[in-house]
Amino acid sequence: MAFLKRLGWYLVGFSVGIVFLVFFLKKKADGTGTEFCYFPNCRVLKDLRAKPIRYENGLEAQFETDSILWRSFFKEGDIDFGQSDTKSTPCKTYFISNDTQTMKVENCPDEVVVISIN
Repeated sequence: MAFLKRLGWYLVGFSVGIVFLVFFLKKKADGTGTEFCYFPNCRVLKDLRAKPIRYENGLEAQFETDSILWRSFFKEGDIDFGQSDTKSTPCKTYFISNDTQTMKVENCPDEVVVISIN
């Protein structure tokens, strides 16, 4: 009987703690725009969005007219880590794909360089 009583109190405390954390973290994320990125794809995309972007080969005109294209790559894109060169220095090369296209970018320490879109 003592074990069931302790288990009951544990579950009550655990459930109160979970409800508190869900409420607290949701309020913090909504109020400050905080984004919790734990997976590699999310972390790299967040890092790319935080830096100034430079375009090569006349790609700037395409991105200025089509902001949905920019969002599809840098917000919701999938990074192909098998094809990407993540160990090069000083700029790492990533291949980001959306539904129909693939973009090649270099992630330098102070900027992101968009090289090509296929």
